[in-house]
Amino acid sequence: MNAAGRLGVYAAGVAVVFTGAFAAAGAVVPEDAVTAWTQQTEGAQHPEDGHEEEAVPAASAGTAPEESPVRGVAVEQGGYLLQEVSAPEAAGEEKELSFTITGPDKAAVTDFETSHEKKAHLIVVRSDGTGYRHVHPVMDEAGRWSIPWQWEVAGTYRIYADITPAGAGENLTLTRTVEVAGALEPAAPTVSATDEVHGFEVSVEGELSAGSASELTLNVTRDGQPVTTLEPYLGAYGHLVALREGDLAYLHVHPDGAEPVAGEVSGPGVEFATTAPTPGRYYLYFDFQVDGKVHTAQFALDTTESTDTAADEHSGH
Repeated sequence: MNAAGRLGVYAAGVAVVFTGAFAAAGAVVPEDAVTAWTQQTEGAQHPEDGHEEEAVPAASAGTAPEESPVRGVAVEQGGYLLQEVSAPEAAGEEKELSFTITGPDKAAVTDFETSHEKKAHLIVVRSDGTGYRHVHPVMDEAGRWSIPWQWEVAGTYRIYADITPAGAGENLTLTRTVEVAGALEPAAPTVSATDEVHGFEVSVEGELSAGSASELTLNVTRDGQPVTTLEPYLGAYGHLVALREGDLAYLHVHPDGAEPVAGEVSGPGVEFATTAPTPGRYYLYFDFQVDGKVHTAQFALDTTESTDTAADEHSGH
């Protein structure tokens, strides 16, 4: 059966459901309206000329096209599944953090493409946006990824596996939560576009605009002077991760410019392009390397209002 035929079968099912609903609400919906709607549906399935009618995309009827699902909020994507994560059960315990990715065939995946110089990027953050870590586990021959691990404080943590299975055709971000026992001390990043880490002052230049592309520049200074010795780290002069407050959805953030050449340095600014899918607050984490040591600056930004033009572009109009 071709695509139009399948749509016809689907439409028939919808007709049954809605006709039943109209019948149940007969006191509200006139019978002639139900009959007319049913005849129109049947006409679409069985045109009088004997040809199947081509399906019309929803967007052409004035509705917005279906948007891509937000990344980083599901354990499965495209048949690839992040299996249960094994980790220390309480804060202060030393143990391995490990997991396995299974494919559409339910078998453990052992072949991954390299992305930003690594086969897998593991992002870990507590549900309140604190305790962020970006690490790189090692995979054994059976497809089990692992890394030595210790939780500093208790809480609920989100684990993101950022991977590209060979043959998947796309990068995937799969996630699970891990509960860590211990005395819970809630905290949350304060809204700020600046941070100080290990003697470096880092600031975000630019604004997050909900529903439209945003250009952000991360500037690094030390003692009030621009830092121009940013070293390549994982194929870029810096990496930025953005998470949406609430569901901790994982945003795609891309560094602008050409890939750096080994031995070259840059700074003080690193430019990124990203899009905040909805209004709200977002946590940002910026990794940069100086003198062989990686530092992480953290921020919390609220989105600004989109212009009418940006909103129209996002809705597909």
